[in-house]
Amino acid sequence: MSASGPEYAFITRYIRNLRGGSQPILAQASDGLFYVVKFTNNLQGANLPFNESMGSELYRACGLAVPSWKPLLVTDAFIDQNQDCWMQTPEGRLRPSSGLCFGSRFLGGDGIRLLEILPGTSFKRVRNHMDFWLAWLIDICAGHADNRQAIFLEAGVGWMDAFFVDYGHFFGGPKGELQPHFLTSRYLDPRIYLGVSSGQLLSFQKVVQCLDVGQLWRRVQTLPDDWRVESALNGFTQCLSRLSTSNLLQNILDTMVDALQQARENEDGKRQSRRNPPESFLCPRVQTAGLERLHFGEG
Repeated sequence: MSASGPEYAFITRYIRNLRGGSQPILAQASDGLFYVVKFTNNLQGANLPFNESMGSELYRACGLAVPSWKPLLVTDAFIDQNQDCWMQTPEGRLRPSSGLCFGSRFLGGDGIRLLEILPGTSFKRVRNHMDFWLAWLIDICAGHADNRQAIFLEAGVGWMDAFFVDYGHFFGGPKGELQPHFLTSRYLDPRIYLGVSSGQLLSFQKVVQCLDVGQLWRRVQTLPDDWRVESALNGFTQCLSRLSTSNLLQNILDTMVDALQQARENEDGKRQSRRNPPESFLCPRVQTAGLERLHFGEG
């Protein structure tokens, strides 16, 4: 890695495999902390370590909640002694590459409750729910080719904080060749996007336009050399250009608002249909039973 690069730690203990296309693992490092680890030769693409690290840095620079991260050194001895962490492919198991890999701080632990999915009625309990609007704006400009991921951490009685995770599909994806539709990077449940005012939309635009671009590029220079893939750097450059273009940002924000309005109207229509089923669903009795099963399955 670069001589001026960020401090790194050694992976010392394998905990378990985690879900995800990159086949990450949960591991403990020499600093005593636990990390979600993604290998450089992961199955998704060579750009993933850059995307994860600079996606995290971009979000943090915009004031959004993200887990801390650092490069983690995985040794050949660790890989050979912990073959459960080897990746699965159609052709068989793939040995992870030794060297520096990406490690995102694991937020769980004793007495800490993390949630991946919330019922729509709980979104008002998320203290930073308005951040999902800013996150979506950044994701669109970053060419995020996957839906927005977040985890919810209980923060006192009745409240939760959202932490944004998973940036592997930033900057055109882990191979850098994708041009996603703007809806691709929206959080899957649109109810998280509670009402937003014109003043709040303007504040989001100001946040991204006031980024310290020089500081972000200095951070890029501290990354391990093999993380700085040309297509990832190009995608990052395009992202910063979009974030600095006022007219483009305004168009994106207008499109986001229109898309959420349409999504709400569609959802309202579905709920109305469920409240007023056709008469044929109310009798005979066998069709009523079928409707009850449908409602049970949806819950």
